[in-house]
Amino acid sequence: MKFIETKLKGAFIITPDLIKDERGYFARVFCQQEFLNNGLNSNLVQCNISFNNLKGTLRGMHYQLPPHSEVKLVRCTAGSIWDVIIDLRSDSLTYKQWFAAELSEKNHQMLYVPKGFAHGYQTLEDNTEVFYQVSAFYKKESEQGLRWNDAVFGIKWPYPVSVISKKDLNHSDWETE
Repeated sequence: MKFIETKLKGAFIITPDLIKDERGYFARVFCQQEFLNNGLNSNLVQCNISFNNLKGTLRGMHYQLPPHSEVKLVRCTAGSIWDVIIDLRSDSLTYKQWFAAELSEKNHQMLYVPKGFAHGYQTLEDNTEVFYQVSAFYKKESEQGLRWNDAVFGIKWPYPVSVISKKDLNHSDWETE
């Protein structure tokens, strides 16, 4: 696996090494030792799948408050997404900055999202499936969200939103300090 740190410290694009032959390919998409060797949290306790019917579907921006903050390892297993993270660590040099990457079934890339980040994505095609692993169990009382189009962050989404949940639509603006 190749680990490339993004402009947001602690967030990585991870690309598995594909071993190809006449049958197709084999790839390791998670190895605890490789994550530890790269200084990353490898204690992933839950796996989730999110299926999206339509291109332009937006989910986000989500995060959990401490002590239930979570690391996420996000991978698109069918279709493609514009995957977005926002650094919410107030002591970070990249505080309130965002990063995006296209994840797809074709490029096989994954996004490692550290604790202290909000995460969301928009589907780039119909019938898109996202598989993600997290380091903490979901706790409703710790659940938080940011508005996907909050001007404070200025995220550039590739398409108009076709589908969004009422919950995500009603997240409030970031409160300035």
